Amino acid sequence: MAKVIVGMSGGVDSAVCAYLMKAAGYDVIGVTLRTWLSKDGKDSRCCEIDDAQVVAQALDIPYYVVNCIAEFKEKVTQPFIREYISGRTPNPCTGCNRNLKWGKLIETARNMQADFVATGHYANVVKLDNGRFTFRKADHIHKDQTYMLYELTQEQIASTLMPLGKLTKDEVREIAKSAGLPVAGKPDSQEICFVPEGSYAEYIEENAPDDVAGPGNFVDIDGNILGEHKGIIHYTVGQRKGLGIAMGYPIFVKEIRACSNEVVLAKENELYSNRVICEDVNLMSISALNEDTPCTVKVRYRDSGSKALISDNGDGRVLIRFDEPVRAAAPGQAAVFYDDDDCLIGGGIIAEVSNG
Repeated sequence: MAKVIVGMSGGVDSAVCAYLMKAAGYDVIGVTLRTWLSKDGKDSRCCEIDDAQVVAQALDIPYYVVNCIAEFKEKVTQPFIREYISGRTPNPCTGCNRNLKWGKLIETARNMQADFVATGHYANVVKLDNGRFTFRKADHIHKDQTYMLYELTQEQIASTLMPLGKLTKDEVREIAKSAGLPVAGKPDSQEICFVPEGSYAEYIEENAPDDVAGPGNFVDIDGNILGEHKGIIHYTVGQRKGLGIAMGYPIFVKEIRACSNEVVLAKENELYSNRVICEDVNLMSISALNEDTPCTVKVRYRDSGSKALISDNGDGRVLIRFDEPVRAAAPGQAAVFYDDDDCLIGGGIIAEVSNG
């Protein structure tokens, strides 16, 4: 009987993951990574220990909590703060998966002599004919989470099971209800786990190690001053609402210049670009980009994807040339590449955006 460590957040997806692993005959151990505590001492939505423990009791499986608070601060929240202060728009979940979550789960699996880790992500683990591991999009495309997983290593994917990849959310909730799991009706979280109220700027101001830059100038693409902004951490590329400036026509954030404390505003048609350069690239389905490779690229989590060619930029980075310009590609966000079979080729962090 193979032994599997199931990462349990306290939500319905990880609960059903544990249930399905046990039903399939695995020797299941539940593990919650305690990553963060709020000021009032509550756990984040990624580690609601009380709910996870109740589920483990209902399934009659061993359950453990692994304290990762210090590592989470070092590897997730501090980089998140630094990126926002530098004028970029990070997605902390992608880095957390590789640098903390999977590392800790696999380390725990080794310590407990387990064969695999399993999670409640909506994605399909596949091994390709070339011997490499990657993820194929979930069958229920509206719940697909492969974008968040592009940073995982070959070793991490090879050790991972994801039983929800072929299920819809309704099916998952029905399984939980039929199994009598106490979190069957628990709502999904839509927030970043360590910013429970959704106020990124407030979180950054409270937790930054140094003073955060205050008000500066709104400027147009030619550098003309349009007004005053309240601090670059309050803005992201593509933003329209909450700018606090009236131009007589719709205006959007096009660029954030931390070096001059400026926020560049532009009309919507000026948000589009057809070339993106990515850094910190991780490839999955292939080991190297030896030629121009056609693919579909997502430049944000909710993006439906755009046709493009990707190629080695010659400096360890990847150049993306889109067939049609894409809207509001934001430095700091991930650009993730898919092949025609909806498998992850890989991805990287957007470093430069241009037209050419």
